[in-house]
Amino acid sequence: MKAVSIVGYKKSGKTTLTRKLADALEARGKTVTIAKFTHSGLTKPDTDTGQFIKQGRTVIGLSEDECAIHWGNKKLLPDVLPLAQADYLLVEGGKTLSWLPRVILLRKPEEQETLDRGLAIASFGDLKAANLPNYTDANLDELLDRIEKKSFMLPALDCGACGEETCEVIAQKIVADKATIKACKSINNATMTITVNGSPVGLNPFVENIIRGSIEGMLGSLKGYAPGSDVEIKISK
Repeated sequence: MKAVSIVGYKKSGKTTLTRKLADALEARGKTVTIAKFTHSGLTKPDTDTGQFIKQGRTVIGLSEDECAIHWGNKKLLPDVLPLAQADYLLVEGGKTLSWLPRVILLRKPEEQETLDRGLAIASFGDLKAANLPNYTDANLDELLDRIEKKSFMLPALDCGACGEETCEVIAQKIVADKATIKACKSINNATMTITVNGSPVGLNPFVENIIRGSIEGMLGSLKGYAPGSDVEIKISK
């Protein structure tokens, strides 16, 4: 899954742009997941299902055409992403997220330093950001092309396997074309990889050693296995 966040302060047009990008990506045959950060709480519909919702309680709503899960406690975005299956993740908001690139929307020039953080691949709107390509509704397709080319998602582990202290440093280098996603060793490991629904799962070195050691230990008692062999395990639903 590739990802980009749409970042700006209140009333900058984030929701409108996110919706337009989602519609345009789907028109290109892509599937889209949208994550929205909000400070005003999540809307709880006036329905029978909505009456079950309260803090601390998990509620699952099921119908013939859709399904919804409401957790009554805080979750981090990386924790719930395994539930999403799509080509692209669009994140509305999330100014603190440092493991994916962003499109920034400015209301005034001095906002750029705070919003950019070396993670911006473009700006959008009438107010152009310095040293970034700027797009408007008139050339939205060009912004879409740039997102398809420049979007990515790191696992947000800050594991240090790449030699940097945080994922943000690698993300900044990728945005600046000084590195590629292959710099992330937790999802580009030459000795062990795990994918779920086609998407790589990030593994820090400690977890990798535990999983690898456990699997090799179990395989050691099976005929046909020899230490150092290439092993492929596939679990299908």
